Amino acid sequence: MSTFTLAAEGFTVDNLTLDSICGVRLYQSVKGYRFSIDSVLLAGFAGCSRRSKRVVDLGAGSGVVGLVLAMRYPWTEVLLIEVQEGLSSLAQRNLEINQLRQRVQVMKADVSSVLKDNNPDLIEGFDVVVSNPPFRKPGTGRISPYGERAIARHEIMLTLTELIRTSSALLRNRGRFFMVYHPYRFSEVVYSMKEFLLEPKRVRFVHPDSNSEATMVLIEAVKGGGVELKVENPLFIYERDGLYTEEMAALYSG
Repeated sequence: MSTFTLAAEGFTVDNLTLDSICGVRLYQSVKGYRFSIDSVLLAGFAGCSRRSKRVVDLGAGSGVVGLVLAMRYPWTEVLLIEVQEGLSSLAQRNLEINQLRQRVQVMKADVSSVLKDNNPDLIEGFDVVVSNPPFRKPGTGRISPYGERAIARHEIMLTLTELIRTSSALLRNRGRFFMVYHPYRFSEVVYSMKEFLLEPKRVRFVHPDSNSEATMVLIEAVKGGGVELKVENPLFIYERDGLYTEEMAALYSG
């Protein structure tokens, strides 16, 4: 029998929960990889103008970021690329429960092998690329005992260089790349972006509160863009009383 939870939209059944986030409904594994606040931040940071028709989410997990963008920008078509069987199956299920089958597709593939495989329709075929990639190098931090979480958090199957190289290849000229990452590797991200013709244009650092150092950074880059970088005001997640800030609460509600 399904049991209701206060934190979720609805219920837990068959080792899955059905949650609501940013206007989409999402099945997630109870013990496997579950989206975290960085996905919510990325979905709020990324944007699709009327000229942005095709979007790809690299390492999409259960599809949260790509589905939020598809729901928010109804003129887009979204491709979710995810290598893990369980997560790609959930992404397929999630696009169906959100009635997005006509505009969203799931591709089970390793991001690092997309360029090696025969996918000519993907090369320079997208206006927007988004990614919430693993940011920990193998041997650093604690690795989750659950395979889905380990692959999502550590560079086991996808390195930063492979992500940036693939993103640049998939983007049309002047296409936009959005990612969320850890600040301690920020300089590495910028160096890699420039190497593959992605020019950082907008950066926003995310802090737990006004007294803490940044724990995440949101980055927007343009393929073939000029050298001009805007550093936005910091984003604070919590107020001093431990509640979400007004901006953060708005991001969650969509």
